[in-house]
Amino acid sequence: MNEAIFHDFDELSFRRLLGVVLIVSMSSLPSRKAARLRLARFAMRTVLSIILGGGRGTRLFPLTKARSKPAVPVAGKYRLIDIPISNCINSGLNKIYVLTQFLSVSLHRHISNTYKFDMFNHGFVEVLAAQQTNETENWYQGTADAVRQNFAYIRRESPDEVLILSGDQLYRMDFREMVRTHRESKADITIAAIPVPERDTTGFGLMSMTDNGRVTGFVEKPKTAAERAPYYTDAAWIERRGIPCNGRNYLANMGIYLFNTDVLIETLTTKPLATDFGKEVFPRYYKTKHVQAHLFDGYWEDLGTIRSYHESSLALASSKPPFDFSAKEGVIYTRMRNLPASRMIDCSLKESIVSDGCVIEAGTTVERCLIGVRSRIGKDCIVRDSVITGSDDFESEADRARNDGAGRPSLNIGDHCVIEKAILDKDCRIGRGVRILNKDRVQEGDGPNGMYHIRDGIVCIPRGAIIPDGTVI
Repeated sequence: MNEAIFHDFDELSFRRLLGVVLIVSMSSLPSRKAARLRLARFAMRTVLSIILGGGRGTRLFPLTKARSKPAVPVAGKYRLIDIPISNCINSGLNKIYVLTQFLSVSLHRHISNTYKFDMFNHGFVEVLAAQQTNETENWYQGTADAVRQNFAYIRRESPDEVLILSGDQLYRMDFREMVRTHRESKADITIAAIPVPERDTTGFGLMSMTDNGRVTGFVEKPKTAAERAPYYTDAAWIERRGIPCNGRNYLANMGIYLFNTDVLIETLTTKPLATDFGKEVFPRYYKTKHVQAHLFDGYWEDLGTIRSYHESSLALASSKPPFDFSAKEGVIYTRMRNLPASRMIDCSLKESIVSDGCVIEAGTTVERCLIGVRSRIGKDCIVRDSVITGSDDFESEADRARNDGAGRPSLNIGDHCVIEKAILDKDCRIGRGVRILNKDRVQEGDGPNGMYHIRDGIVCIPRGAIIPDGTVI
């Protein structure tokens, strides 16, 4: 065989040649659709996914008081980490690392109990907690530094590309489309971008780009009109790509990145060492590397603050929820708990989600609420615009009787309570006749001995907190 044929024939080219061979080998299949499906799955085997969940999650406090941010409950029965992991699985990606460094025990337990691949699959979902090594003794200093400190694991998998995701977003995306954009444009780096209106630009990094989608500029969370002006995108440009503009003339960085592996290593090992992708890596390299934008226009919500978490949770319980966890385009997976069906006893429910294993007693009204697993709400209560996370265990009638004898409230909400615009974390014990109303309209504050915290005007009861009978907040 002529050796010249293989001149400059690298491993990536070889893997793609295998894809062509695979197509030929399937030519006898009765369905071309089946062949394309197998080819798509094969093509995604060379992509490694990394989910970033290493920050303290201070904006989600007190939900992150006793757990890492990706372990925060969402939609009654899920965890935040279920979103990116499910998107990966639905996109044919089954090699997934989750990077974290704070309070990762419950996250590790959830992942190990939920995501199990068969022995022939070679897939995995593993938590990589920050650790001291021979190369570094530091905590993760930022998103880029977190990835850099785990290069040994990346090299072990020998991926062609590395997909980097955030652990605190609610969305559904087929990453195969992003990989296609990346490969067809021959990009070094591809960034997912979503159109946003001007009023939302202060919370995002913005990008400008050429007509073919190559990124030509970055600005991180602009505060003034002058900073935003160069990043205004004409509506016609957006709509030519099949996305209605609707006044969304700015393209925001979604925090979803696809790197060629060699480019990722190069950009994170060149001095001065970058610690953050949005603030340092992309502004530093977009002129010398091919940075491509992949446009997205589905539902996408950053759940990084108490306000966004509360609002998004209540929206899921509305008559027209913006996000469906069981959509045929991609189911969101979580741990199977084998809980009994919920019981509602002569109560009123309006625009609410009630998860498995709940009990709502007679005379109670629940409006625009999200009720998590194993929640119990007593008699003659009014609960509005609230997120009740639920409990890790059930209490029997004997347990509840012992609690009464000891003067201790039972899980979760006692009789005759009124609760509005609140978040009750897991295993709360709200006594009888408690009123949680934020009566003084406080926007930011903390209760005595950490009994409660108010963030963005929302009263948050921490995990395991006990609120005595008759308390008014």
